[in-house]
Amino acid sequence: MVRAIGLMSGTSLDGVDVALIETDGESIRVVQGHNGFLEPLGPTGYRAYSDDDRDLLRRALSDAEAITARDERPGCLPAAEDLVTRLHAEAVEAFLAENGLTPGDVDVIGFHGQTVVHRPDQKMSVQIGDGAALARRLGIPVVSDLRLADIEAGGQGAPLVPVFHRALARASGFTESLGILNIGGVANATLIGSNGDLLAFDTGPGNALIDDWMRERTGRPLDDGGRTAARGRPDEALLAWLLIHPFFARRPPKSLDRNWFSHKLAGQLSTEDGAATLTAFTARAVARALDHVAEPPARWIVAGGGARNGELLRQLHYHLRCEITTADAIGWSAAYLEAQAFAHLAVRAMQGLPITFPRTTGVGREMTGGVLARP
Repeated sequence: MVRAIGLMSGTSLDGVDVALIETDGESIRVVQGHNGFLEPLGPTGYRAYSDDDRDLLRRALSDAEAITARDERPGCLPAAEDLVTRLHAEAVEAFLAENGLTPGDVDVIGFHGQTVVHRPDQKMSVQIGDGAALARRLGIPVVSDLRLADIEAGGQGAPLVPVFHRALARASGFTESLGILNIGGVANATLIGSNGDLLAFDTGPGNALIDDWMRERTGRPLDDGGRTAARGRPDEALLAWLLIHPFFARRPPKSLDRNWFSHKLAGQLSTEDGAATLTAFTARAVARALDHVAEPPARWIVAGGGARNGELLRQLHYHLRCEITTADAIGWSAAYLEAQAFAHLAVRAMQGLPITFPRTTGVGREMTGGVLARP
């Protein structure tokens, strides 16, 4: 088994997730708890972004709209890339110190970086962050640019985590058809058939629109627990219009850029009704995704920040009509699942194992990926 750290900073721009796992690239080391569920795979850590950090990253997202080639860094993007690299390095250094580890105790780091552009139809997905600089500072090999090979081969470059989801499901003993829904800024689903086959794709907006709405209307970064949405009423006419967007009619695999939809679509609705409408949009987009699925999951496991939104979970249960649980409830980590996944992907990449597949990203054949930088 290899010791690997995974790093994830998602489209919600909240901070850096850090997770350590042990894996051989195929299976993962787990411990069964007394309740029959998994104990945590390994230690985790978190480095929150400050308001100034988030302001710079939001400006970088805006400036990134001008990118026409993946190596371009217009506007404030050079400063944002330096910031992302430095904050990820600080996150790892603090994590190692807190857990009594040294760089020599870690074999590889999987570094996702911060997505600023995702346009697979143009064969472009840009994650800022300098993997080589991170490797030099930390003294640990770093695998980054994990989407690049898939994008260049005609795939969507997303989602990347399904192969980890399958390894985790196997380790947990699941044999029935299973859906794993990660609700970050964008929501993505991994569907594992009863025969082990994978199908994965972005379902639609996740938390991003809700968070943007709450920040604009209240100054708060999110709808804590979904309580604001629970006090509102969805605008059914607006929802019907949103759900006829061509994205939802496309067959998977497919992926979504954070900026394809805007919280401003909720317009002049009250704070409560706008939150209710955007929350319903996320839930109903997941239900729409099942239009394209031959074997609907018998059970859903929800991870990501959306797993803490009680109103969103309530709506998912209503629309999906099957058992729904959170990752935390079965011993997985709702907060750190993606960071754990990027640790697993880094090990697979180092070993030349595939990390993307025709039914996860739409690429023509199984693909490995990633760019390895040594200290």
